[in-house]
Amino acid sequence: MCIRVLLLGLALSLPSAGFASEPPKLTVVISVDQLRYDHIDRFSPYFGQDGFKRMRAEGLDFRNAHYRHGATKTASGHSVVASGVHPYLSGIVGNEWIDRTTWTQVASVEDPRYPLVGAEVVGGRSPGGVVEAKAGRSPLSSATTTIGDQLKLRYGVASRVIAVANKDRSAILMGGHLSDGSYWIDRGRFVTSTFFRDALPAWVESFNAERRVEAAFGTEWNLLLKPETYATLGADDALGEGTFNGLGTTFPKKIDGGKPAVGSEFYEAYTYTPAYTVLLAEFAKKALVAEGLGKDAGPDIFWIGFSQPDHTGHVYGPDSWEVMDTLIRLDLVLGDFFTFLDREVGKGSYTVVLTADHGIAPLPERVLATQRGIEAGRLDLKAFDGAVIGALNAAFGEATAPMRWATRDGSGYHIFPETLKAKNVTAAAASDVVRGVLADRPEVARVFTREDFLQTGTMDAIGESMRLSYHQERSPDVVFVTKPYFFDRSPSGTTHGTPYNYDTHVPLLWFGAGVPTGVRGEQVGVDDLVPTLGNLLGIGAPPNARGNVLF
Repeated sequence: MCIRVLLLGLALSLPSAGFASEPPKLTVVISVDQLRYDHIDRFSPYFGQDGFKRMRAEGLDFRNAHYRHGATKTASGHSVVASGVHPYLSGIVGNEWIDRTTWTQVASVEDPRYPLVGAEVVGGRSPGGVVEAKAGRSPLSSATTTIGDQLKLRYGVASRVIAVANKDRSAILMGGHLSDGSYWIDRGRFVTSTFFRDALPAWVESFNAERRVEAAFGTEWNLLLKPETYATLGADDALGEGTFNGLGTTFPKKIDGGKPAVGSEFYEAYTYTPAYTVLLAEFAKKALVAEGLGKDAGPDIFWIGFSQPDHTGHVYGPDSWEVMDTLIRLDLVLGDFFTFLDREVGKGSYTVVLTADHGIAPLPERVLATQRGIEAGRLDLKAFDGAVIGALNAAFGEATAPMRWATRDGSGYHIFPETLKAKNVTAAAASDVVRGVLADRPEVARVFTREDFLQTGTMDAIGESMRLSYHQERSPDVVFVTKPYFFDRSPSGTTHGTPYNYDTHVPLLWFGAGVPTGVRGEQVGVDDLVPTLGNLLGIGAPPNARGNVLF
């Protein structure tokens, strides 16, 4: 954990930063996984006065905020939210990627050196202990620091940085290297890893002991409003919607995982329901009080990552009754939490920023049913793979086992160096063959090779956005971008990960101490959040952050 020790040591030698005014006692940064900006406008008539509407009325609404990088994945988005640094530098190119040294897939925050702490251990051992190393987690895959790390460098122990989220990558990548505590949910329990601490604090153990998740077994998710309110979106069981662990495509939905007793299926099903959001909000309240956030000598940062909308949106799509009900209920949770902040920290003493890690594409079936002349569809990636390997075999001779020509990694292909060497073929020549095959696919809009990204000339808008997502050591040799409304999820549901507006356009709402009021319409980047927050806190931005100060 040398980088953590080094950064903490540096805090003693940094000069004090001057403030134009006192920074807020507490900054809360909320990331709502898969929240498109248009959802706030679309469902605003059904929101209360204390959530999204309060943020807009009392704060600053950037209506045209976008991610500048093109591969809009959850881990990448949360890394940008916290660091202001794009994947080409941070290395967080996606939720997972193929390690080019071992040719195995690794998760973005996977780290066997730092096992989980507090997770339920299946197989006869009691909960609360350290789990096997394969389940370890840390932020060390990120090559950059966060605004929270910057705060700790300035104030040391006088400031606190806490991160809580439904997903591990959200809590870990937002909390950063110097987090005083990063917690996420594993099988109904809030856990951490030995990178952050060797045991759960007593307040976390106490919260877990309540077994709130298990108490929800067999309950139902019903609509909050009358069914006719949701019917304006279309049918409850629209074409293209999926089913998941007994939840079905229509309301009401019984939360039992389709099984007679609590098990893995139930825990998974629970993550797709609004109860998952309520659970995190209640945990966040406990964290704020137990950790004394907003009470320290220096300013504190509290990261909160609500992930349930992403789970739900993937299965049912952004135009579904499920997503509408999810966001109406999220608005109530936010309103309750802001009222809690008023009471615990005090109005005028805290600042809230709300954004999202990415948007989401509509179900292709909805596009085809409601839009004339617009193409949409689901990719047959096995056909892609067969065409790529077939073309390489035809061009340079078959690669016989144990050699292989290439392997797909998301929307791209790695070409094996050992095979190139054995066949006496250059990487550029093989990449050109793969490019040609992919460019001929009717679902593909653009194809880029490693050489395209590494050359110094300026590319078009899509090229530049994909370049910001391209990391030399982790990204594939050839990358493709599908046409709008085409993606690699089948046979149902939807996904994200493109440079198109439905994936990049997200909220950027500010309110509280130091924030002006109003609406701004110019296009800004989510990477502008960190420099703006650094300015508000008087600490500047992390070294590699290049965004703009928005106010």
